[in-house]
Amino acid sequence: MTEFVHEPYRTVHVRDIVLLSLDDMISMISSLEPVNAYWCDGVIFAVFAVAESDELAKKEMSGETYVDRIVFAKHPKFTRTVKSSTNLEIGVVNVEGSGTYRAMVSWLKGQPAWGSGSG
Repeated sequence: MTEFVHEPYRTVHVRDIVLLSLDDMISMISSLEPVNAYWCDGVIFAVFAVAESDELAKKEMSGETYVDRIVFAKHPKFTRTVKSSTNLEIGVVNVEGSGTYRAMVSWLKGQPAWGSGSG
């Protein structure tokens, strides 16, 4: 019988954290290829990975990963879509059931970017 093992990342290295207004977040996401934003615990966000390489793949196997940037906007309540003041609309996926994303949002709320003025 197959054994399944859940092994969360031990370490996630984040290169940049960017707080945007909700309008700017929607504008950025809508300009990308079809992408949804994610929502967890009062935050809409997108996570951008570092370009893959053999070296990074080896680190992933040992529980370590690298993220190029996390872009986020404060949004207290989950909604399936959000619309900007210019009527751009993006889909939002509720990932509050993910322990990894809950830990990431908790960590974000303790970072200096959380208190900056854009959100």
